[in-house]
Amino acid sequence: MNSPEQPLPTFDEVLLCTPQTSAEQVGLFLRRCLIPCHGGEKIYTMLFADELSYDVSCRAEELFQHLQHSNSSYRLIILCNCERDNSYLPSAFSHYKVHMIPQRSRAEIQQYLQRHFRVAQPSNSAASVFKEHMCVGIVSSKRAGMGK
Repeated sequence: MNSPEQPLPTFDEVLLCTPQTSAEQVGLFLRRCLIPCHGGEKIYTMLFADELSYDVSCRAEELFQHLQHSNSSYRLIILCNCERDNSYLPSAFSHYKVHMIPQRSRAEIQQYLQRHFRVAQPSNSAASVFKEHMCVGIVSSKRAGMGK
């Protein structure tokens, strides 16, 4: 986000972890990150890594330890809920832990995201439903089951 022109991460750079995420999915992601290729300088991100099951987390750590020796210039970010930092993967990587504070204001972040999520030609797009022709939106309610 250093420049408004920088693109958002692509689908292969982000792994959204859930308790159902398989070891194979994590393995493919780590291989993409840690095996050197000519794909450029991507930054890989695992979101909610604390949600992974114990078995998947163990296998992920083993694979990481095995593959990290083949690439010393990998760029991997593992994001976890700070209230679950005692789960396996956050504990295994705790010596790399960095507490992050956003370096940009909320308004700057929103402006950057709006630039990348705005639909140029909203004629026959679902983006016409969302504010300012955005192709993504969040629909929420304080009451459950209210027709979202």
